Amino acid sequence: MSDSLPMLIITTALLCIATTALAINSFRKTVRGPDRTYMDPLSGPTRVVWPLVLFVSYYFGRWLTVEYLEKIQRKLVHAGLNYNMGAEQFVSLRVVTAALFAAAAASALSMLDIFSLFWLMLAASFGGMVPLLKLKEARRKRERSIVKTLPTYLDFITMAVEAGLSLPGALIQATANGPEGLFRLELEKVNRDIKAGAGRVEALESMANRLEMREVTSVVSAIAQAERSGGSVGATLRVQAEQQRIDRFQRAEKQAMEAPVKLIFPLVAFIFPTTFIVLGFPIVMKLLHDV
Repeated sequence: MSDSLPMLIITTALLCIATTALAINSFRKTVRGPDRTYMDPLSGPTRVVWPLVLFVSYYFGRWLTVEYLEKIQRKLVHAGLNYNMGAEQFVSLRVVTAALFAAAAASALSMLDIFSLFWLMLAASFGGMVPLLKLKEARRKRERSIVKTLPTYLDFITMAVEAGLSLPGALIQATANGPEGLFRLELEKVNRDIKAGAGRVEALESMANRLEMREVTSVVSAIAQAERSGGSVGATLRVQAEQQRIDRFQRAEKQAMEAPVKLIFPLVAFIFPTTFIVLGFPIVMKLLHDV
């Protein structure tokens, strides 16, 4: 019985894969996926499993609660991935990656003639976490890009306001002449909101809510306060630009101070043992030769 267990697992896995492939093929013929004409392109690995994602989303997405989907959608917006996929599709992607990692683990264990539910569950859990880790990394990358270009854009807006332009005109000039980056895309959204009839402060606050970054929220709050109190927007922007530069310099100093601490583990785990082996090998060989 124990000898036939791996073969039974492999046969069951192949049957499941064949059944899933037939179901997906039938699904693609009967149900059309969402139109991606105006959406961002998917990454390579995501594009490969996308039919599976649509399949899971179509049949099981209805069981997800509205509150949970809203929470996931906010995370996608903060990471700038809301034009890649929806909340249901992201949850389905996690399910698909968990199933694929579990299937890969089952295949590896069957080749080793081992069956362990623990390792299967561990592989599935890790697979389900992969899209979430990618989402967090995308948000961190997005925030680093915005923080890097924020002082430059504040300088452009400040110069335009002090030259006599209104705040909407200054935003348009900054968007046209500022460096490429994610913050430029956000300012373009602000310009579109203002052209659509939104107020200046309302459009900026909407951007701050999308990003949920302390630096952007601070700048928008200062501009809103200057607008409502009748203060000088140019002076406010100049102070904010200088403050953002100081904060960026302090973050760089902090990262430089943390670098030696982060190097301790590689030193202890890899460099020191190698050094001891190189130094100790001749001594050990000499002792063995003398004995």
